Amino acid sequence: MARPFRHHVDDEILDRAAALFARHGFEQTSVKALADAVGLSKAGLLHHYPTKEALYEAARKVGDAQARRVLDQVAPLPPGPARDRRALELLTDIALDRPGLVALAFRSVTASDAVLDDQDVFVSEVFAVDAADTERQVRVIGALSALAVLSLAANLREEKTAWRPLIIATCSDALASRPNQVEA
Repeated sequence: MARPFRHHVDDEILDRAAALFARHGFEQTSVKALADAVGLSKAGLLHHYPTKEALYEAARKVGDAQARRVLDQVAPLPPGPARDRRALELLTDIALDRPGLVALAFRSVTASDAVLDDQDVFVSEVFAVDAADTERQVRVIGALSALAVLSLAANLREEKTAWRPLIIATCSDALASRPNQVEA
């Protein structure tokens, strides 16, 4: 059996580590837990990334690069349903391929100990969210939360292809404004 290329190994390490960082936070994630999650010894993991901080920063850097690609692809589109749909398609594809990195990227939206950061700016830019529009903020957070949960479920059930259009449709529904149906 052929050995995987180094970048495939690094991709797997980064995604699994990102998932642990997203679930437990940086401080609560040990090097041993990270090594166990990727199937390496602590020494083996530290051969790839010399510190936990280096691993975290590498995961964030990859996630930031993916976010930038999504933003670059949707930025030319005017705010509205077509832009939202394209953003959801791109994010769903990333989430189905790299669930750990997506979980880490959206941790600032879902974790109680997270602080606002560049990901919040990214979400606001991609979905053209006005800071004063509470309904839109809630709908975007709802759509992204659904995307995270559904993509994780699709990965666990190994149903990525079958679930992809359903995930996008569900998230699109969350973004759709329905006047007179929401009471203040």
